[in-house]
Amino acid sequence: MTRPGTTDDVTAAPADSPWTLRDYALIADGERGALIDPRGGIVWLCAPAWHHGAVFSGLLGGPGRYHVRPADRWNVWGGYYEDGTLIRVSRWVTADGILSCREALAVPADTGRLVLLRQIRAVRGDALVDMDLDVRADYGRCPMTELRQDDGVWRARTGPLHVRFTGAEGARPGPDGGLRARSRLSQGGVHDLVLEVATEPQSILLDPGALWDSTERWWGAVVPDCSDTAAPRDTRMAYAVLNGLTSADGGMVAAATTSLPERADTGRDYDYRYAWVRDQCYAGIAVAAHGPHPLLDSAVGFVADRLLEDGAALRPAYTVDGSPLPSEGVLPFVGYPGGGDRTGNRAGRQFQLDVFGEALQLFAAAARHDVLDGRAAEAADLAARAVADRWTRPDAGLWELEDRWWTHSRLCCVVGLRDLARELRTPASADWSRLADRILDATRSRCVHPDGHWQRAADDPGPEAALLLPLARGAASRTDPGLAPTRAQVARQLAQDGYVYRFGHGDEPLGDAEGAFLLCGFTMALAAHAQGRPAEAARWFERTRSACGPTGLFAEEYDVAQRQLRGNLPQAFVHALLLECSARFGRTPEAFPSVGW
Repeated sequence: MTRPGTTDDVTAAPADSPWTLRDYALIADGERGALIDPRGGIVWLCAPAWHHGAVFSGLLGGPGRYHVRPADRWNVWGGYYEDGTLIRVSRWVTADGILSCREALAVPADTGRLVLLRQIRAVRGDALVDMDLDVRADYGRCPMTELRQDDGVWRARTGPLHVRFTGAEGARPGPDGGLRARSRLSQGGVHDLVLEVATEPQSILLDPGALWDSTERWWGAVVPDCSDTAAPRDTRMAYAVLNGLTSADGGMVAAATTSLPERADTGRDYDYRYAWVRDQCYAGIAVAAHGPHPLLDSAVGFVADRLLEDGAALRPAYTVDGSPLPSEGVLPFVGYPGGGDRTGNRAGRQFQLDVFGEALQLFAAAARHDVLDGRAAEAADLAARAVADRWTRPDAGLWELEDRWWTHSRLCCVVGLRDLARELRTPASADWSRLADRILDATRSRCVHPDGHWQRAADDPGPEAALLLPLARGAASRTDPGLAPTRAQVARQLAQDGYVYRFGHGDEPLGDAEGAFLLCGFTMALAAHAQGRPAEAARWFERTRSACGPTGLFAEEYDVAQRQLRGNLPQAFVHALLLECSARFGRTPEAFPSVGW
């Protein structure tokens, strides 16, 4: 096993021991994102884009680091996000005072250059601060070279990337090629650090004050008020996360990280730094439930472009710029404890029927707000034709498993076809409605259990929590006899302590094979709401939204027994479904009397 901090050709200082996932914070600018640990370390950041190599790899035990923290290690950490933003304020109470560090990736972002802002403040008492910077591109394979200081500005190269660092005039090179400094701030003192990593050398020096001002204004423009939702502050946070994960090209990464384990030492750790079409649709549909905000346009544009390029050969996932996913590979790191060191994702080669249905639902949601342009309407027609040609074929489904006749995939297409027919009212609408009826009839004949509930697949009678989402969105009528028994079966067999699991794993008890799936908790809430049970919807919603860390970020899964987050972080589709629930439930004030707090 490779020692932490070591690659096949570069040795650097060992990485710090990792924290539990709930303790990490995220700053992001749409093109890339950084994870920050409670010690003030940037432990993960890829550059120049999400799917490129990391320049700070400590999360997986690799080289590259950027620490700003109290020199006094006897401290208690804390922190918070400025409301409706991904501007993070880390905070430490030491034996002698209080120190904070305000942190953000500057926005609006440049695709070829990241700008990382850190503003240190001695809140109470004088502060002694340590800074340690070692930028190493391509997952640590490229140490900094050509390190020099000119007029107080540090410059260096790391592989193909150019580094510029201001605010650390007194720093000195360390034995491993990084920069280190210890400085003192008087009470009330403020000091700015600006790190730039770019594909081209930069000549114009940036003003920290102007960068902070533009960053604050950008977040204020892209995150709406949300006071009309069931959980305003959490909804603003969900908007901030989704904006932070969405590129200028419209692609939204599923998560900022790779290889964080869903369950220790099971091999189920994947690279989620790519744009899944389904997740992108979830985000767009969720935003549309609240209003025609810019994230809806981003989702529609990205999905439409992929359909217009690939048609019925639509891939389940792409890089954020629309390129195919790279093949799977491994990194020479020890990995996060219990996890691996995987890059790339084979899901990009699968056929998943449900993504066409989700795309149709997204386009219908845009049409409902009158923001569906001609290109997207053409893409919608392509998606509907793909469903007509391929709905009888087995597919890998939502969970990317073996090809089968999955119920969820067909019901998603039924919802999408009906929504589109209702919203567009074109000559093709009648054909779409008839196709939806045909798919529903065939699926009902094959996938309704003799007991009356919808089953997981034509050849699998088991329960499936994912079925609740298309049922809640109208795959069958609200009075259809299958919705109530399906939700009851999921609640009885796949729920524990108020959390919902995806499906059963043989005879294993819930929680042994995997954690509760937070997406499914929110879909349970939507299904209860669709049944006209707002109080039950509120209970599922409140229980599921409690399963975040102190930073307010959600991972994919939640270990109910250990109260720990599992999987890559933050998981975009969980934040999207929280947003959708909050937006829809905000219209039911009797169940959510706190609306407007």
